[in-house]
Amino acid sequence: MVATIRTVAYLGLEARSVEVQCQLAAGLPRFSVVGLPDKAVAESRERVQAALASMGLALPPKRITVNLSPADLPKEGSHYDLPIALALLAAMGVADREQLADFVAVGELALDGRIVGSPGVLLAAMHASEAECGLICPAAQGAEARWASGIAVIAAPDLVALLGHLKGTQQLAPPQPGSVEESAPGPNLKQVKGQETAKRALEIAAAGGHNLLMSGPPGAGKGTQSARLVQHLGIPHLSTGDMLRQARADQTPVGKMAAEYIETGRLLPDPVVIQLVAERLEKPDCQKGCLFDGFPRTLGQAESLDELLKSQGTPLDLVLHLSVPDVVLTERLIARGRDDDNPETIQRRFQDYKTLTQPLLDYYQNSNLLQSIDGTPSADDVFGQILTTLDQARPSDSPKPK
Repeated sequence: MVATIRTVAYLGLEARSVEVQCQLAAGLPRFSVVGLPDKAVAESRERVQAALASMGLALPPKRITVNLSPADLPKEGSHYDLPIALALLAAMGVADREQLADFVAVGELALDGRIVGSPGVLLAAMHASEAECGLICPAAQGAEARWASGIAVIAAPDLVALLGHLKGTQQLAPPQPGSVEESAPGPNLKQVKGQETAKRALEIAAAGGHNLLMSGPPGAGKGTQSARLVQHLGIPHLSTGDMLRQARADQTPVGKMAAEYIETGRLLPDPVVIQLVAERLEKPDCQKGCLFDGFPRTLGQAESLDELLKSQGTPLDLVLHLSVPDVVLTERLIARGRDDDNPETIQRRFQDYKTLTQPLLDYYQNSNLLQSIDGTPSADDVFGQILTTLDQARPSDSPKPK
């Protein structure tokens, strides 16, 4: 004769029906659990045996087989202790088999027979409600189980009390639905006084999805602002020099191709540069966006970059151009103290920059992507302008922390 009781297997947020079958047969004494049990389920034998011993019950000198059906469904967790114990008690004639057939049971057993909580009781209660049967669970989780519906819930503190209730010699009070305490409000940016720049940076970072390009003449502060911006937004800072060095070090196909040009003293053609950028954009850290610095340098590169980003569904969001008068730039560059930073070479670099960059600025201006930032004030003030520009450019439906 086989005694059965129902329990559940948890698969994510789903509870699957499992039938616990127990058979006592003649043969050498043995207690085995089959049906794809994991380590915790296999150890149920020891906990069940100890719990029954605490009640003054000994295992019968027979071959005890517990099957968890369906056998091809993995069984994980300690909540199988209670249904295994009840199926065994029913097979021994201690509990009523027909009575147990009306319940789903979940719970872990302590060695002294206490029924202790286990994860997933709410899912088990919902499953029992759908199956139109009652639920046997730990007393500590009775209130949680009552949330499912109006099913009969037996919340027992231990095996002795549970058996007494089932036999009618002891009455366990039905658990009342638990109340949910409102969680205390977490940190809120409204509680922060001042620090407007930092708060805006957090909001913009939370919005995510930024593909930005930093532009500006030598001495405008691109390096300083780029470093601060990528830190606040949590996006990588991409420069063609860094990408090229990494690709060569990794011996990628594009890196090998670029090395051939560099070793022969030739400039990298635009298609190779674009392949280099495309290879870098495939890295996981670019999924939330990136900041381009020093690229594109030509109109052809700009057009190719736009096509690449649009093909990936992540077009360029903004071009941030740091605008600083030549006289201020000259003072900054001379103050750096480099040997080649003299007025003549500085003016020549300015002229070369304007010749190369103006077509790019016109291109992005016509694309409504160019945003000019006054780079004359302090670094903090310039960064504040950048954050304000990003905030204003963010779509109205983008997420914004409260």
